[in-house]
Amino acid sequence: MGADGVESVEEFRARARAWIRANLRPLEAHEEVGIMRPTRTDEEELAAVARDREIQKALFDAGLAGICFPPEYGGRGLTPAHQRAFNEEITGYEYPQRLQVPTFAPCAAVLLEFGTEEQKRAHIPAILKGEEIWMQFLSEPSSGSDVAAALTTAVRDGDDWILNGSKIWTTGAWWSDWGLCLARTNWDVPKHRGLTVFILPIAAAGVDVQRIEMLNGVKEFCQEFMTDVRVPDSDRIGEVDDGWTVGTRWMFHERMSSGSPYVTSPGTSAHHRIGPDWLLDIARGTGRLDDPLVRDLVGEGRVLDLVGAALHPRLALGMTTGRLSDQAAAIGRLYSGVCATRLTTIAFDIAGGAGAAWADDDGAASDVGADFLMRQTATIGGGTTEMARNVVSERVLGMPREAALDRGRPFREVPRGGRSGG
Repeated sequence: MGADGVESVEEFRARARAWIRANLRPLEAHEEVGIMRPTRTDEEELAAVARDREIQKALFDAGLAGICFPPEYGGRGLTPAHQRAFNEEITGYEYPQRLQVPTFAPCAAVLLEFGTEEQKRAHIPAILKGEEIWMQFLSEPSSGSDVAAALTTAVRDGDDWILNGSKIWTTGAWWSDWGLCLARTNWDVPKHRGLTVFILPIAAAGVDVQRIEMLNGVKEFCQEFMTDVRVPDSDRIGEVDDGWTVGTRWMFHERMSSGSPYVTSPGTSAHHRIGPDWLLDIARGTGRLDDPLVRDLVGEGRVLDLVGAALHPRLALGMTTGRLSDQAAAIGRLYSGVCATRLTTIAFDIAGGAGAAWADDDGAASDVGADFLMRQTATIGGGTTEMARNVVSERVLGMPREAALDRGRPFREVPRGGRSGG
C-alpha cells in the first residue's frame, strides 16, 4: 500500500494476476473472433450470459470489480492506470464480455454523472455484481444516426410518464435487464431541447422485444416496441426537456466504448476480435504466408493494431488532463470503425477462395466471407463513423457546422415521414 493507504498499481496488478490465474479459464486462440458469428444456440447464449454474471460477481467478491467506480457505490475508487493493469492481466482469459459495453459504458457512466443518489445506490452496486445488464434504448427506425430526432414519446401522467414508440439495433436486449431510454417530452421546441432520459426494466409491462435476424443468421440485434409503458418520475435521469445535456455525455461515453476507464477490455488482438495474429493464421492455413502481397497485408494489419494501441491511451490521457476536449473521443470511435472494417477486408483478401466458399475444417479462414459481408457493422454500432467525422470536424477542429433545415424549428413543424408527434 502507498502512504495514503491506496493499493499501488503494481500491488494491484500482482493481486489481480494471482486471482485471474487461479479462477478464470484460459481462452483458446482466436476464441469468438469474427463479427457476431452465430456460434451458439439460444440456450448456449443464455448459459454464456449466466457465466458472465457469475464471473462479474466473483470479481466483485475479490475486490476486482468497478475499479474506477466510487467506493460508496461498491467500486474500488482506483485510477485508470489500475484498470489498464487489470486489462493487461486478464488478456488471454475469460472475462464478463457482455457486461462491459453498454452496461458499464455508457449506461453506468451516465448513471454516475446524472443519476440521483437513490438511483446510483440502487443500480450501480447491482451492475458491479453482475445482477443487472443494461442496454441503451437510443436508435430508432425513423431517425438513423440522428438520435435527437427521437419520436418515442413520454407524456406526464401524475407521478408517472407514459412511453410509446420503438427503439432498434439493441444488441442482446432479449437477455438484458434494464434500458437507458431517450424520449421526446416536448414537441414545441427544437429537437435537441425537448428530450428527456429515463430508465426502465426491459421486462416492464408494455415492452415487446423482437429479435432481428441478420444476413449471417445471428439474432442478437433487437427492436423494442413500447406501448403505454408506465415509468415513475423517480426513474427519470436529469431534468425534463434537458435530455440532450445527458445525451451529449451519453454519446461521449458510447464513443469511448472499450477505451473507457470503467470497462474491462483485454489488451490483445488474439481473442474476441480481428487482429494481426488472426491474419497470420489465415495466411498459414491457406498456404499463402510466403506470398509478398499477403505479407504486406499482414504487415498493414499489424500497423493498424499498433496505431490503435497507441491512439486510445493517448486520447484518454488527453481528455483526462484537459489537454483535449471530451469530444476527442470521436477520434477514437472513427479510428476503431475504419480500422475494424479494413482488418475484415484484409482477412477476406488473404483468405482468397476460402473467403467465398469454406468448410468447417478450414480453420481461421472459415466464416471470413460472412465477416466481410457484416463488416459495416463496425462503422454503425456505437455511433456511426459519419457522426464521428462530424464531431471531429465541427467540435474538435472547429470547422463550420453543416447546414440543417430543422435547426431552430419546433420539432412538431419539421417535415418527416411516418406518424407525426403530439
